[in-house]
Amino acid sequence: MARLLFIPVHRYYYVLLRAMALRASRDTPATKDAERRTNINSVSDKGFLEKASENTLEIYQKIMRSVEQRYGPVMEAFEVEGSRERRIVIGNKMGGTTTFFSALSNLYHFYSLDSARKCVEQFSNGVTIISLYLNPVPNSHAPPIEHSIFQVMKEASLLYCLPENPFFSSQRLQATYTHCGWIFAQHFCNRLGPAYLQLKNVLDENNPAHAEVLNEYQKEIRLLYVNFTMVHYPASDHTTELMPTLSYQRLQTIQPLSDEKLYDKIRRTVPNKHSLQVLESFLIFNKHILKTNFYQPTKVALSFRLDPGFLPEVEHPKKPFAMFFVIGNEFRGFHIRFRDVARGGIRIVMSRNKEMYLINQRMLFDENYNLASTQSLKNKDIPEGGAKGTILPSIGATPRLCFEKYVDAIVDLLIPGKTPGIKETLVDLYEKPELLFFGLDEGTADMMDWAALHARDRGAETWWKSFTTGKSAETLGGVPHDTYGMTSLSIRQYVLGIYKQLGLKEKEITKVQTGGPDGDLGSKLVRLAKKCLTMANFDRTKLSKDGYLVKVEEQDVKLPSGEIVLDGTDFRNGAHLRFKADLFVPCGGRPEAVNISNMAALFDSEGKPHFKYIVEGANLFLTQQARLFLEKRKVVVFKDSSTNKGGVTSSCLEVLAGLALSTQEYVDLMIFKNGKPSEFYQSYVKDIQEKITENAAAEFHCLWKEHTRLQGAKPRTTISDELSSTLNNLQAELESSDLFEDVPSRNGVMRRAIPKTLVEKIGLETLLKRLLEAYQRALFSSWVASHFLYKYGVNASSVDFFHFARDLSK
Repeated sequence: MARLLFIPVHRYYYVLLRAMALRASRDTPATKDAERRTNINSVSDKGFLEKASENTLEIYQKIMRSVEQRYGPVMEAFEVEGSRERRIVIGNKMGGTTTFFSALSNLYHFYSLDSARKCVEQFSNGVTIISLYLNPVPNSHAPPIEHSIFQVMKEASLLYCLPENPFFSSQRLQATYTHCGWIFAQHFCNRLGPAYLQLKNVLDENNPAHAEVLNEYQKEIRLLYVNFTMVHYPASDHTTELMPTLSYQRLQTIQPLSDEKLYDKIRRTVPNKHSLQVLESFLIFNKHILKTNFYQPTKVALSFRLDPGFLPEVEHPKKPFAMFFVIGNEFRGFHIRFRDVARGGIRIVMSRNKEMYLINQRMLFDENYNLASTQSLKNKDIPEGGAKGTILPSIGATPRLCFEKYVDAIVDLLIPGKTPGIKETLVDLYEKPELLFFGLDEGTADMMDWAALHARDRGAETWWKSFTTGKSAETLGGVPHDTYGMTSLSIRQYVLGIYKQLGLKEKEITKVQTGGPDGDLGSKLVRLAKKCLTMANFDRTKLSKDGYLVKVEEQDVKLPSGEIVLDGTDFRNGAHLRFKADLFVPCGGRPEAVNISNMAALFDSEGKPHFKYIVEGANLFLTQQARLFLEKRKVVVFKDSSTNKGGVTSSCLEVLAGLALSTQEYVDLMIFKNGKPSEFYQSYVKDIQEKITENAAAEFHCLWKEHTRLQGAKPRTTISDELSSTLNNLQAELESSDLFEDVPSRNGVMRRAIPKTLVEKIGLETLLKRLLEAYQRALFSSWVASHFLYKYGVNASSVDFFHFARDLSK
């Protein structure tokens, strides 16, 4: 992580340094290639090398190596001997931002600095380095140049983090805060009423003229920003009298107000209730920020750890445990988790056009919340609770770059660092260590390796191995779901369970299944599935005379029946409503593909449903209303939170391996050698598959038994929800109970909860020393809760638990 370092030696006044954890030095081709890429003699033109001094070459070489490891700008500042002039040297990758260097002049002019000369150099490796020679503006009332340079250095990353905006021409820190509060208001301001439309009319991000609207409220926003700053600006030896608010001259005239007085002042000042709602949302934003990288000088996006207590219970009846809010130049995103120890995938939500972007923007938080909530139901029998992350790139943005900035900004808050020499750190109101576990989801399947390695490079020495799941098996010891069919295993148990309970024969059953071949769900097309290719690569010669392939980008396609498909995307989105079969297994599709508004299409003219049995493999494919309606019409429905949990079980045990093994053990046992897995790895994968099958079958039988006991009086969907809630509640009670303190019971459970391959190789005693107590408690309580309720059912008594607990030590 880059840090701002003050060095009172010779020419250097202070220096911004990269302090990333170094990988073990290996003389590999990749290392040699990186050295060539950053060797200034190899990437410079002859003219530069001839005219540059030895000192400049040394400085530029250092900057270039740092740029290679970063996304944002890298800066160093130097004294110019014998004068008050300061030289700032800035390096950046070309293409990272289009306005960074042009915006710098506005920034240093704001702090009453002027540039005597500039030098800009472009290098063949895509790095741009600029030298600015800055002096105080004559006869200005600016603070000392040391303070001005300090602020320029701190604020320069904001030029990189946020899009060009008319609000940012001056007062950048306040304008940046306003931008963040604006986006917060877009997502959370009076979401149940018509005021959202009023807000949209007031704040249109595409209309520069609306800067004037906000200017009407500059006094109020200034006070709100000071309210934010008084809490979150980190103390500094060098800036005790210079808080980065509006300007040095006006700072002393601003009197911070308490939350109550500030709200009262806003209430009495604004002209109407809609304006009050917007500005009130800023105050809500301030009050619920627990930590932020806002004032860190080395960021690539802004991140806020929020207390989710502001969410209205009527819309969000289940309160999340924690929430992250991330804002970047070309994206915005959220991360929500429902327990401290929690895990879930990171999803990139792409938009084909502006209209779709606005829809996705409006739904982004709700989609994140619903996915995380569903994940918490699905994660009921594993240690980690439910979590989910969503990233919404702007139109034309590069999804991978958005993901990498999102991860880096969140890591800023997971590994808060101090700046050497000035005792600076972010303000942490949460005051507890946090550890997130990220998994793959739509659009991020090939990004898990990078995130794990980046966490390691940022200094996550103890938990980088478990930071992400779905990592490459060969190089990082991951357990890919698609290779081993992990998610399909759990769904398959429900299909087999239906066959067995109803005496059906699979070869006599008709089946409709949705889902693409580029994952482990719906992967019936072996060639495409093994290569992770999309349907665009399907060989049409394999189709029968009645078969057809319609691509989403195609129009006016004639089917074998003679029907004309006008639009491929519309056809894809509604294809599941066209077919009839005994069994429907949706393994892919957007959330709410079946909802109360299109339910009629699943029944024929006589009211007979198109499907007898539905095993919901894809997350949130059916709405809750749709599930209950179908069950009322005698369709056997098993919902996603019960069926689709094989993947989360696999990822859970991938996390466990990362936490339980030392780095050397992990390299030796989990990472492939010569392209082949170790015996340990193969045995561990089999353990995972067995646990997936065991848990899925156990839950299926529990649900079937309870539905039979009630003689169908309660839908399976409701029973599934009640089982999940009961399991989560019991698990929470057990985590805080003293049952965990009973060593024989604890050891007996741990020996069964941890895969036998891991226990036999490392030893239970060693494993329990390595695993954090919070994780052990979660693992213990999840195993006890799930095995008890799967055995005795949701109406089990305390006497049943007494008998169950008595045997835990065996």
